[in-house]
Amino acid sequence: MTAGPILRGIEFAHPEGSVPLLLDLYLPAGASAGTTFPAVVHFHGGGWRTGERSSLGPTVDGFGLGPIEQLVDAGFVVASADYRLSAVATFPAQILDAKAAVRWLRAHSADYGVDPDRIYAWGDSAGGHLASLVGLTAGVEGFGEPGTTDDDVAAVAAWYPPTDLVRMGGQARPDAVARADDPGSREALLLGAQPSEAPDKAAAASPITYVHAGAPPFFLAHGAADRFVPAAQSATLAEALEGAGAAVELLLVEDADHMWSQPDGGTAAAVQATAATIDFFRRQAHDS
Repeated sequence: MTAGPILRGIEFAHPEGSVPLLLDLYLPAGASAGTTFPAVVHFHGGGWRTGERSSLGPTVDGFGLGPIEQLVDAGFVVASADYRLSAVATFPAQILDAKAAVRWLRAHSADYGVDPDRIYAWGDSAGGHLASLVGLTAGVEGFGEPGTTDDDVAAVAAWYPPTDLVRMGGQARPDAVARADDPGSREALLLGAQPSEAPDKAAAASPITYVHAGAPPFFLAHGAADRFVPAAQSATLAEALEGAGAAVELLLVEDADHMWSQPDGGTAAAVQATAATIDFFRRQAHDS
């Protein structure tokens, strides 16, 4: 399977007070009539305050590996979606937008050859946080349209995601570049308050709060030397999912910092994480 057309800038939602939200749709080549593909909705990183769709952050983009394109080559439709940044709106706007992207793709599945039962979520950093929330909050009151379950996903992959905003600051490494409890942190901008001063808000925005036995399968990948999002964030979510009886896989990459940066400047960590992510989604698509 090889990559086909890329349909850029499709409007999928227009929240009040915001510009229209757009997504880029990557389609596999060689689709025939009646063929359906599994699909992945991707959410970009950037601390909820920067970043753009179809990006995996400047470092990963600079490696030239094309993880999205590799996923399309593996036979997946990929929709990489905008969401409102924290300068525009605070949480829960971001998860509402992420769910709107999933609903749009499911509603238009027949138009683009997508199997509506094999829609997955994937994100990096802040986008991994949103992908995790999408996977864990289907049907949760206040996070979707009442009475609908069309924003559910069948599996989640998250790269170095914030998962517990209450404990994130305390888990920071001694050499951390950023801490969640710092004044004006990315997490504080997301919540509209310091996490330590608004623990209820921080918990409401934390994927770990919503872990349950019926959670979809998760793949979590994190650099053990991450100075922005502590690796404990993935480890504790994996532990909680396992404890609830949900399926979870955890990949910790030694010596890798955020965005798979390594001391030698090499791409080995990014290559490993990309291959493992594609393998995870392939197995999910095959087994479903």
